[in-house]
Amino acid sequence: MELQDKESLPQRLVALSEAGEGSACAALLEQLDASETVHTVTRLSDEHRTRLLELLDPESAANLLSLLPEHQVVGAIGDLGPTTAAKIIEELPSDERADLVGLLDHREALSILAELAEPEASDIRRLVAYPPDSAGGLMITEYVQYPAEATVGDVIDDLGRNAEKYSHFNIQYAYVTDEAGLLVGVLRMRNLLLTARHRRIGEIMSRDPLAVRDATALDDLVGFFDEHRFFGAPVVDALGRLVGVVERSAVDAAVATHREKDFLRSQGIVGGDELRSMPLLLRSRRRLSWLSVNILLNILAAGVIALHQDTLEAVIALAVFLPIISDMSGCSGNQAVAVSMRELTLGVIRPVEVRRALLGEVFLGLLNGLVLGLLIGLVAFTWRQNVYLSLVVGGALTLNTVVAVLIGGSVPLVLKRLNFDPALASGPILTTITDMCGFFLVLTFAAAMLSRLA
Repeated sequence: MELQDKESLPQRLVALSEAGEGSACAALLEQLDASETVHTVTRLSDEHRTRLLELLDPESAANLLSLLPEHQVVGAIGDLGPTTAAKIIEELPSDERADLVGLLDHREALSILAELAEPEASDIRRLVAYPPDSAGGLMITEYVQYPAEATVGDVIDDLGRNAEKYSHFNIQYAYVTDEAGLLVGVLRMRNLLLTARHRRIGEIMSRDPLAVRDATALDDLVGFFDEHRFFGAPVVDALGRLVGVVERSAVDAAVATHREKDFLRSQGIVGGDELRSMPLLLRSRRRLSWLSVNILLNILAAGVIALHQDTLEAVIALAVFLPIISDMSGCSGNQAVAVSMRELTLGVIRPVEVRRALLGEVFLGLLNGLVLGLLIGLVAFTWRQNVYLSLVVGGALTLNTVVAVLIGGSVPLVLKRLNFDPALASGPILTTITDMCGFFLVLTFAAAMLSRLA
């Protein structure tokens, strides 16, 4: 499709939706790949996006929603009538249904659940009760299970009768349970098809399969799938009853989402999500909630300079090096923050292990600080041929680098232990402390050697 045609796609969709041409809208969207679809539909107004969903058949509408940003999906479903919204939600995979309903306003969620058949509504209520980043919150309930006493013929006949329904399942295995619903085995499809019909599946299943608890956290799921090269794993409750299947792809997607939100929070985006299609005041409030705090912290750092303004006026060359020392120390500290955040995510360090983080950073900070201090000292000497200026800026950068990595390595753990968001708060704290320490060290060393610097 030509670029000019792509640019006019939103207008064409608007025209077709206003004309009530649902089939034509669906045909147009089918010509686009996923990225083009997102680019086109996100440029529609809320009103036209809702109208488009009303015109599409429920399956096409569900497929479209699975591509769109979270806040637009929630807004669109909320704008639809409960009956229409329920029909679309029915077409989503079980985990996506629960995630979406969990994000809706309480009244909207209740009105949509009232329109769903009781099995689907009960399933959503059960899944919503799990933490989103647990095995229960990530699992799907589209799987096949059979009692151990069922025969191979029984299973094959059931698969045939429900072929259309099961075609939407990602079936790698059939799961075998006992009378109480306890998971007792896993049945490979290949074994099923190559075994006589009269044999019981309990005889050919793989016994004592690996499974994960429904309460298993995301970090532990990552470790499980790193250790076991499975496409998915059965999920059981505290009693060992089969309740769902968690897929590796769902775990990978959850990890990727966390990383994206952590990055945005680390840049001061409160809430961990922002798109320019969000309401202006919401975006402004989220950004200002961080920026307003940050400006106060920077005033504290500037206060250190104000206290030493006489020294700075006497040796104006120091003004050249202050931002360099501040920036380089901040970079070193941010590296330490990133490592601590990574270790917290992987579960290899716990919030109480601050001492371990400090020991892991102090010698690295000293080594890197000496190298960086030597480099900036050589620059200062080359420029002014003053060895004392080199000692001031080089020594300040060395010590401030150590301070920066110690702060950067420990602050995320302390904040996590205090139940604050380490991704959002670590940056301002690190920046303020490294700026204050850097300015203080430079100006204090300079004041002590003022007669030799002037």
